[in-house]
Amino acid sequence: MKYLFLLISSIALAQQTKKVDFISMQAYLTPNAIEKSIGGKVVYDFVVKSKIDTIKIDAVKMEFSEVKINGKQVNFKNSGKSLNLFKGYKKGKNKLEFTYSAKPKQTMYFVDDQIWTQGQGKYTSHWLPSFDDVNEKVIFAVSVCYDENFTVLTNGKFVKGALLDSCQVWYYEMQKPMSSYLVMLAIGKFTKQTEITKSGTPLEFYLKKEDKDKFATTYKYSKEIFDFFEQEIGVKYPWEIYRQVPVMDFLYAGMENTTSTIFAQDFVVDEIGFNDRTYTNVNAHELAHQWFGDLVTAQSSKHHWLQEGFATYYALLAEKELFGEDHFNYELYQTAETLQRASKTDTIPLMNEKASSLTFYQKGAWALHYLRENIGADNFRKAVKNYLIKYSFQNVNTDNFLDEVKKVSNFDTEAFKKNWLEQKGFEVQQALTILEKNKFIKEYLALTELYDKPLAEKKNQFEAILKSDGFYPLKEEVVYQLQQVPFKQKKEMLLLALQTNNLKVRQAVAKSLKEIPVEFKSEYETLLNDASYETKETSLKYLWAHFPDDRINLLNKTNGWVGFSDRSTRIVWLTLALATKEYKTDEKLAYYDELLGYSTPKFEANTRQNAIINLLFLNKMDKNVLPNLINGLVHHKWQFVKFCREKIRELIKQEVFKKYFEEVLPTLPENEKSQLKKLL
Repeated sequence: MKYLFLLISSIALAQQTKKVDFISMQAYLTPNAIEKSIGGKVVYDFVVKSKIDTIKIDAVKMEFSEVKINGKQVNFKNSGKSLNLFKGYKKGKNKLEFTYSAKPKQTMYFVDDQIWTQGQGKYTSHWLPSFDDVNEKVIFAVSVCYDENFTVLTNGKFVKGALLDSCQVWYYEMQKPMSSYLVMLAIGKFTKQTEITKSGTPLEFYLKKEDKDKFATTYKYSKEIFDFFEQEIGVKYPWEIYRQVPVMDFLYAGMENTTSTIFAQDFVVDEIGFNDRTYTNVNAHELAHQWFGDLVTAQSSKHHWLQEGFATYYALLAEKELFGEDHFNYELYQTAETLQRASKTDTIPLMNEKASSLTFYQKGAWALHYLRENIGADNFRKAVKNYLIKYSFQNVNTDNFLDEVKKVSNFDTEAFKKNWLEQKGFEVQQALTILEKNKFIKEYLALTELYDKPLAEKKNQFEAILKSDGFYPLKEEVVYQLQQVPFKQKKEMLLLALQTNNLKVRQAVAKSLKEIPVEFKSEYETLLNDASYETKETSLKYLWAHFPDDRINLLNKTNGWVGFSDRSTRIVWLTLALATKEYKTDEKLAYYDELLGYSTPKFEANTRQNAIINLLFLNKMDKNVLPNLINGLVHHKWQFVKFCREKIRELIKQEVFKKYFEEVLPTLPENEKSQLKKLL
């Protein structure tokens, strides 16, 4: 029934877009962080093309007043899901005005001192009366009234600001139309840096004020990626400005709102963090969407690969430009492996609205790579350029793109469509044929074939690889193939691996050694100095576990480590310090309080989850952490909610915890009480 309802709704919306065209919107908005609400005045200009009984604007759980069409107050119906209009409009041009208010339960989030939105998948109509139908494209202009101590960002160019008695007003406007799910709002205490691209487009980079020293590492390669895309795509960036802003507890890696990408705070890194967790791929992916998704938008979910497949593939092309052919092919190889493994259970084809994210993104990218390899890079560029120019600011389907491919080549697009887009599974053999054109991939595949061979048969080859200037995954593979080999037989090769001074190869040594012999301790300890938080954490944990007598010295040496913005390294250190009975007993309480603090709502979900796991590892009966676990049930981030729910289900199997949760239930806020009741 749910799918039938969705089908009926989408048909109704499609019928409306044929009869009514909404041209532009001006919104004058006032968010309220205390009440977690938003409201204001909205003005729409629209054209009625043919007779229609009811015009609907999607609006979830909103209140409306002063609804006027062409200057006259009109009756309306508020269904709870839409504002329904049935009088006052005429054929031709019309103007709609109304005031609204909303307390969004999703899509607009109030996190710490930030407010941000995420329209994709949950719809902008939860915070702004707009259109869930992506085929209704509108030119948006948004004015926001808020505290002058904050920065307010939305789509388009900043036009003007004004300081009123009650607030600071920021006014932005777009010049071209876009779908409603791409409207955004981000408010926070940000600082800004700007660069100008080769073609003159301003790039605005934002960070929280306390992260002001991380611009260079967080936004590394941004200008290079932008300049590369304009050249590679052959179509100038279609908007007037491009800005990027990280926010706390964002639901995904990033979101390509037109002109204004929001991304996760996790990608804000320093020089060491950049070696483990780089924003580069997400940066390129979201920028590519400004063409593929924002400029041309898929007509329906069936054609979603035209957005995600293209953005994923062009991000890989950007990485190829930055890091070389071998890196590019290795990324494709890893993706192909993942797709092959998943194909046993992930059986929904690419051109299907129910396809998985892996299929839309990664298989979509591989389909494009296969196409590009077969028609040639030049023909591929021509087809893409013609496709983007022809359908600019419009909605598209797969045949629109394939028609442009037909015009530049004799390639069999029907067979391609059948095998890559409409058929389940992954074309492994075709992918391998392409990959094996690359010398490094051929060497890598040959190396993986040696996995079950005795060391004696491959030792000389392993040593030669470790001494060579070959691409690092070859050396990584050697290290991982040595995992089950007795230490004495592999010691010299591990030393060679460490001597490569490649962070990834050295990290493979850190992770692969399940036992650290005393004779190798000093060499292994050098990993503590690597410019990698992941390597530091791994080597700290392994050294602590293997050398109990040296724990105090190890903890003293590593005290003060923090790591990424999620404090993962600090949490590891605190856990080990608390687990070392004889270590600074007079400071144990302070260490515990700090670790417990990281599990509270003051911190992001990733930090909280990590802290909760470690606290319960230290003491399975620690009830101090349980209120923070319960609070996690009402968090907006579904991944954290799932963790908290599963952990509570696990705990209530024990009578002592079940009794605790039952006793605390009456004291909880209503929203927490409601969620905990469901589990009890």
